[in-house]
Amino acid sequence: MSVFQTVLAGLPAVTLEDEWLRVTVLAGKGADVVELTDKLRGLDLTWRSPTGIRHPATVSPGAAADDVAAFLDTYPGGWQEILPNGGAPSVYRGARLPQHGEVATVPWAYEVVDEHAVRFSVSTRRLPLSLLKVMRLRTGVLEIDEELLNEALVPLDVMWGHHITFGEPFLRPGAKIRLPDGISVIPHPVPIHPSGRRRVAPGGPYRWPVVPGTDLDTVDLSVIPEPGTPSDIVYLTGFEDIGWYEVSDPRGGAGLRVEWDATVLPYLWLWQEFGATTDYPWWGRAFVVGLEPFSSYPTDGLAAAVANGTALRLAAGGRRRLRLTARPLGVIV
Repeated sequence: MSVFQTVLAGLPAVTLEDEWLRVTVLAGKGADVVELTDKLRGLDLTWRSPTGIRHPATVSPGAAADDVAAFLDTYPGGWQEILPNGGAPSVYRGARLPQHGEVATVPWAYEVVDEHAVRFSVSTRRLPLSLLKVMRLRTGVLEIDEELLNEALVPLDVMWGHHITFGEPFLRPGAKIRLPDGISVIPHPVPIHPSGRRRVAPGGPYRWPVVPGTDLDTVDLSVIPEPGTPSDIVYLTGFEDIGWYEVSDPRGGAGLRVEWDATVLPYLWLWQEFGATTDYPWWGRAFVVGLEPFSSYPTDGLAAAVANGTALRLAAGGRRRLRLTARPLGVIV
C-alpha cells in the first residue's frame, strides 16, 4: 500500500496504489481521477480523452471567456467531480455558471493523510461553497468520503455529481451495464446531437433496460452498441438508499462496481457517445459511456434543475455528506 506524489503535464498529481488497484488523481486540475487501473489485468478502466492531460496555461486564452470551452479545453476524460452546475452553462440568481460548474477546472488543495489516504479541498467562486474530500484505498476498494458546505447566509440550490466515464480499450461493443431491479429511464426531452438523431425515443419514463428506440423498434441500454450508434443521454432513477452499477466486459472479465449514497444523488446520468459526433468537440474520436451519479437532472444546467424540482437544496450554513466506493470486479470485500 502506498501513496506518492508526481507531476503530470506540469500539474501536481497523487497516486494511491495497492496490490489490486492504482488510482491517479490530478490535484492540479479538478482532483480528476485520470487513472483507475485494475492491476490484476493491467487495464485502465476509465476513458482517456484523445487530447490527453492539458495544463490550463497551455490552452487558448479565449477558453476563460467561453463557458463551454472552460471545461472541454482541459477535459482529460476519466472521473470528475461536478459542482455547482451540471451540463450546459446556466445562470442562477445572477451567477453565470460554466459547463459542468467550477470545481472540475480549478486546482484543489491536498495533503497526504497516511499511506492509504489523501485529503482534497476546494472552494467555488461563483457560489460560496466549500468541498472536502478524502480518498482512501483499502484492499482494492477506492473509498470517497465528502462534505459539502454552504457558506452563504441564505439557502442555495446546486447540482452535485460525479462524471465517471468508461472507454477503450476496456469498453467495447458487447460490454454490459448492470443495475438494480426497478430502475426507470427518463429520456432527455430533445436530441443532444446537432443532427437531431438520437438512440432512445422521447417520452417515458421507461423501464430499464429495454426501451423504445428511434432507428430500431427497441434498444437494450444494458449492452454497449457498435461504433456510429447515435449519441444520446438518459437519466436513470428508482435507486434505493445505496445506488450501484456494474460495467463489465464479459469476454475478459474486467469491470468496475460503483456504489453511492442515492439519498444525496438519486439520479444516474447515462451519457452515450459512440463516435457519431464528427464535429466539435469529439471529431469522431470518442467511444465513451458516462455513468454519472447526480443529485439532479437534466444536462441543461442548474436553472433547469431548479425548475423541475430536482436541484439539491442547502440551507444557510448547511452541510451534506456523501460516500462513494469503486472496486474492480473480482475484488472481494
